[in-house]
Amino acid sequence: MSFHITLSGLNAVNEQLNTIGDNIANAATVGFKSSRVDFATFYAEGQAMGVEVRGHTQSVSSVGLQTATNRELDLAIAGGGFFVVRAANGVVSYTRAGMFNLDKDNYIVNSLGHKLQGYPVDAAGNLMVGTVTDLQIGSANLPAKATDAMEFVANLDAGEQVPTSPFDPADQTSYNSTYTSQVFDSLGREHTLTQYFIKTGDNQWVVRYAVNGQVVESAPGTPLVHNLSFDAYGTLAGGQQVTLDFAPGGGAAPLSIAVDYTGTSQMGSQFLVTTSRPNGHASGERTGLLVDNEGRVYATYSNNQRLLQGQVVLASFANPEGLSKTSGTAWVETASSGKPLLMAPGLGPLGLINAGRLENSNVDLTAELVQLMEGQRNYQANTTVLSTTKELTQALFAAI
Repeated sequence: MSFHITLSGLNAVNEQLNTIGDNIANAATVGFKSSRVDFATFYAEGQAMGVEVRGHTQSVSSVGLQTATNRELDLAIAGGGFFVVRAANGVVSYTRAGMFNLDKDNYIVNSLGHKLQGYPVDAAGNLMVGTVTDLQIGSANLPAKATDAMEFVANLDAGEQVPTSPFDPADQTSYNSTYTSQVFDSLGREHTLTQYFIKTGDNQWVVRYAVNGQVVESAPGTPLVHNLSFDAYGTLAGGQQVTLDFAPGGGAAPLSIAVDYTGTSQMGSQFLVTTSRPNGHASGERTGLLVDNEGRVYATYSNNQRLLQGQVVLASFANPEGLSKTSGTAWVETASSGKPLLMAPGLGPLGLINAGRLENSNVDLTAELVQLMEGQRNYQANTTVLSTTKELTQALFAAI
C-alpha cells in the first residue's frame, strides 16, 4: 500500500512541477495567466490512498502590468474582459494578448491569423451594434466632401460705431469686423469664405459675404445681406441661421452652406471668434489607424480626417476561471465558464482599451521559484519513502 501512496505523491508533485515550469516558461508571454495545481487527500473506505490532483486554478482575473509599445494595433485591456478572435475554421477563442496587425485583406488579425471581432459600420459610417463580425479596415482613399454647414460663434463689440461709408470689401472703414474661414467644394478644392460684420444701429448688425473675394448674392445682382438682432442683454434674438449659395466654378457642383450663428453675442468687449467650424474636406490617403479607449477603430487620412471603421467588442464570463487554455495564449469557453457576454469596452465589468500598450504576463517569478524549491523537496521526500519501503520489503523477504 505504501508503494501506491508514495507513487501518488510523486505523480502529484510531477504535475505541480509541470505547471510551475509552464508558468516560468511563459513569464515573458504577453497576456499569459499563471496557474496552480490543487491537491486533495485520497481515501478509499477510510483507507489512506495518498494524494490526487483535483484540478488547476487559473489566475485569469489577476491582470499583468502594461508596457508601452506605441504600436497603433497593440491593445491592452485596462480591467476585465477578453478580446474575441475567430479562426479560419470558425472556432472562436478569447485572449488578453492584444498584439494585432493587418493582413493582406486589411482584416485585423493576431499572429495566428485569427480575426479580431467587433461591431462593423454601415455604408453611412454608423456602428451596427448587435452585429459581431470580423473587423476590416477600408483601403480606399477618403473622397472629398463639399462644405454644406458651418457653426460660427463670436462676440460682436457693442461699443462699435455705425460705419458711415458704403460697404466696400476694400475699405476697412465700411465694416466693423471681418473673419475668413476655409471651405471646400465637391472636388476638394479650398475656397475662402469671408464674413463682414457691419453695425447698423443699437443691437442691430448685418453680415455680408464673399467667397474668394467675390460677393455672395441672394439673387442675380443682389448681394446677400443677413440681419442679426440682439436683445438688451446681448443675446442673439434673430438671424440664427442663413444659407449661402455660391457657384465655385471649375467643374465643381454649386455650394450651399448653412451657417449657424447660435451662441453669438453682442457685449461690450472686443470682437472675438470662439467657433468657426465648417465641415467638408479635401480628398485624402489613409495614413494610419487610431483606436480609442472605447475600442472604436478609425482610419486616419492625410487630410487630417478620420473615418470610423468599427468597434472592438470584449467578452466577459460568469466564471472566467473555468475557461480552458488553448495554444496562442488564448482560452475557449467550457460548461464551467458559461456563455460569453459580448459588449463594447467600458460597459459593465469590461475594461477600457489602451492602444499602444500590451499586458505582460502576470507570473510572479520569485513566487514560482520558491514553489519550485518546495516541489523539489517534496519530490525528494517521496523518493526517500519509496526507497525506505523498498529496503523494508527486501529485508522482509530475506527473513522469510
